[in-house]
Amino acid sequence: MTFDLNRLFDPSAISEETADFNAKFESELAKLPQVHKVDPVLTRQARAEGRGIFPSGGPLEGSTWQEIPGAEGGTGRVRISEPDGPPKGIYLHIHGGGWTIGAPDQYDRFNQEIARTAGVRVVSVQYRLAPEHPWPAQQLDCMAAARWVIDTTDLPVVIGGESAGGHLSATTALGLREEEKLTRIRGLALTYGCFDLRMTPSMATWGERYLVLSTPIVDWFTENTDPGGKHRGTPEMSPLLADLAKMPPALFQVGTFDPLLDDTLFMAQRWRAAGNQARLAVYPGGIHAFDMFEITIAKQCRAAVIDFIKTSIAH
Repeated sequence: MTFDLNRLFDPSAISEETADFNAKFESELAKLPQVHKVDPVLTRQARAEGRGIFPSGGPLEGSTWQEIPGAEGGTGRVRISEPDGPPKGIYLHIHGGGWTIGAPDQYDRFNQEIARTAGVRVVSVQYRLAPEHPWPAQQLDCMAAARWVIDTTDLPVVIGGESAGGHLSATTALGLREEEKLTRIRGLALTYGCFDLRMTPSMATWGERYLVLSTPIVDWFTENTDPGGKHRGTPEMSPLLADLAKMPPALFQVGTFDPLLDDTLFMAQRWRAAGNQARLAVYPGGIHAFDMFEITIAKQCRAAVIDFIKTSIAH
């Protein structure tokens, strides 16, 4: 997929709808306490009750919990959303939330849409959250879910997620490669992921501006997950630093108003340079987590994930 990056970053490329949404949303965010200034337990409760900064995505009828063999000390639990007919593949979904907040059932609306339109069984991982459970607890739980999917079905698998979920999708795929279990993984859908926890330039220089994320917020998230920064400079935690050879095709998506912009741009180029296939979609004016809302670029982003899953499992 090729396009004129200069055009995408020109302010004129931002639609009136996106610009209006951003202005209104930023104004609303200014009235709320920023996430790094609130006890994460309270933020989790608010989101579970549909009182977070995003529209409620669940829980909804039609998705169910299933216990699975877990990592030592882990949850061993996934959220299942089934298609209307026999599944053609599996989409292993890993949710976002800075490794600190979020839950699979809060994504039921989107995962049911994926299950229905892509014809796949969506398996969303409940992984342990920081700061109660620092790295690598999240990775171990995602690996346990990936192994369970691979061991219990012969269907093709796509792994994907948003933000911290994009990060964990990449680290999980790299872990499976080390275990020689990548053959069934047909693709990775990596939506505005964080791929260098030391902070890429766009993230480090973003500053205090509060558009879902800010530099202090991401610093708080990473400190929750990796206290003292022991692991951030390792390829196991920062996949941008890893050997990316022999990885599946990947879809990278990000908005131009996302502090994690460089993470996606850098990772997509490293993916290609390692000899892998990469699709890159950049959305003018898209903020972090823009796909959680009902604006045109959000619908385009979600449709691209569905198309990528359908194409991946067909090969």
